[in-house]
Amino acid sequence: MVKTILERYKPLKLVILSRDELKQFEMSQIFPDSKYPVRYFIGDVRDEARLDDAFREIDYVIHAAALKQVPSCEYNPFEAVKTNVIGAQNLIRAAIKQRVKKVIALSTDKAANPVNLYGATKLCSDKLFVAGNAMSGDIGTRFSVVRYGNVVGSRGSVIPLFLKKKGEGVLPVTDKRMTRFSITLQRGVDFVLENFARMHGGEVFVPKIPSYRITDVARAIAPKSKIKVIGIRSGEKLHELMIPEDEARHTIEFKTYFVIQPDFIWWNKKAHLIEKGGQVCADGYSYKSDTNSEWLSIDEIKGFVEDFQAEHPEYR
Repeated sequence: MVKTILERYKPLKLVILSRDELKQFEMSQIFPDSKYPVRYFIGDVRDEARLDDAFREIDYVIHAAALKQVPSCEYNPFEAVKTNVIGAQNLIRAAIKQRVKKVIALSTDKAANPVNLYGATKLCSDKLFVAGNAMSGDIGTRFSVVRYGNVVGSRGSVIPLFLKKKGEGVLPVTDKRMTRFSITLQRGVDFVLENFARMHGGEVFVPKIPSYRITDVARAIAPKSKIKVIGIRSGEKLHELMIPEDEARHTIEFKTYFVIQPDFIWWNKKAHLIEKGGQVCADGYSYKSDTNSEWLSIDEIKGFVEDFQAEHPEYR
């Protein structure tokens, strides 16, 4: 995100707030504050006072902080709530107090009809950010959400896991029928930045992205390895969902994305239709990974794996 913003825009100040001092040190070697308008703040979304400090003279905020590993959140539920729910509340309050113009929060497909604690906390976070538009009142801070699927090659994802297990000749698969949505890191970054221009406040933006079969990922990475079915983990879905049937009546479809509109009395439900020419989804529509119209081929997955290995030589 930082690399893309610095390449496309000329920000007067770009603040990175996180609790990871090592990652900030590594970033500062690439983007030193002596050369770039980047400032590195140590802090945590659980600390509202620190958010107040960080948001001074800030116009736009991207909220990407979360505990996101499903098993970890199941085992440490209070910690997940503190970061994903209370952290969201702290951020909303600080943004309004410091008169931030726009905030976009990153959500997940697991927030749609959640079956695990992680998804439940992110659904709660989504609701808080949508409601933040009513809370901001005449101050005018606007909040929206982007919801997308698994980021290719992200920490804890299946590609690095399978690459690590490839040498053992056996790949662990929870269920051979499993499907997931997939988005590249750059597409995720681009989608966030695009929606700062689109948002009116209160929308949940969902990109149209391909699905993949877990067995195809296994074939792409280690076609000669055996697949060992280990069973679905606690809180895991067989297929992922990004737009449930119950939200279809609030959803507008465009060529490359969907907009789930908020249910505010003051919301102009025709705004996106008039501006962009979208179509209201039919009642009962749902956007699921197993019924998706776009699928990654094994060759496309191989390409993603090669790109991941190029960026992470330790997995070659």
